[in-house]
Amino acid sequence: MNDPAPVAALIVDDQPVVRAGLRALLESQPDLRVVAEAGSGEEGLALVEGAAPDVVMMDLELGDGMDGIDATRRLRAAHPRVPVLVFTTYDTDADIVRVIDAGATGYLLKDAQPHEIFAAVRAAAAGRSVLSPPVASRLMHSMQHPGTALTPREAELLTLLADGLSNRELGRRLHISEATVKTHLAHVYAKLGVETRAAAVAHALRARGVRR
Repeated sequence: MNDPAPVAALIVDDQPVVRAGLRALLESQPDLRVVAEAGSGEEGLALVEGAAPDVVMMDLELGDGMDGIDATRRLRAAHPRVPVLVFTTYDTDADIVRVIDAGATGYLLKDAQPHEIFAAVRAAAAGRSVLSPPVASRLMHSMQHPGTALTPREAELLTLLADGLSNRELGRRLHISEATVKTHLAHVYAKLGVETRAAAVAHALRARGVRR
């Protein structure tokens, strides 16, 4: 009986050192192999057709250009049978909500143990959902306390808010009125437990690991 073909992975991460380390780690297993690497979301999307991966490992922060959430959304729209396993350092409610809404199969943190990474790649390639324990815990909390979880639109608005957009610019970007922007912001402030725009921005920047 022939052994099954190894699980083929495409790595999308803007850090060459991370890609090299992850490739070496995955290929230490006889049933896993890396068929391609990409340093940007755009490059990753372009490689999917030719590389034919069984799973795409996607970082969220990809430098200039589209981020991992947008890349995941576009990839899933163009190749719905290709699962995306997010592999990142970010575990905020906003990131988790947005990336799952974008169609990711799994969400794995970069501090996961090697055996957890191997198991997650195999599971994602098989079409099973995968969540790091801390991520699963946050999702469980959101389900048990639904009033505190940001919606995908609120999470998107918070991200744009941290980029310095005004209410008018937010409305234009999201194709909603300024009044609707203010309503969304009021909900975001309440869920984050803050009272000002500056505090909400500070929360978003901390979530990204950015200091002012």
